Amino acid sequence: MVENVVYPAYFDAELSRSEGRRVPTDLAVEAPTVDEIAKAVQQVGYDAVVERDATYSREFEPRGSVVVKGTEDTAKNDLVQAIAAYLGVLRE
Repeated sequence: MVENVVYPAYFDAELSRSEGRRVPTDLAVEAPTVDEIAKAVQQVGYDAVVERDATYSREFEPRGSVVVKGTEDTAKNDLVQAIAAYLGVLRE
């Protein structure tokens, strides 16, 4: 089973691309949480496991991560873009 790890920094509007953001600014949200990301992952149709003590390699403070399971047929970039779209919907 393929697992992809997704960090809040990927979706953080306050970060630049070089600081770890992976989505365009129009899809990014301010201070995303692992709970919001996990909910968006489930909306996309995958299983999510939250790891609260994980730290992204470009950050110093642990904000956690979300392990996305069952993504054999999806590229990580496509997965991140889909999650970002749902994060925006969840924030409205």
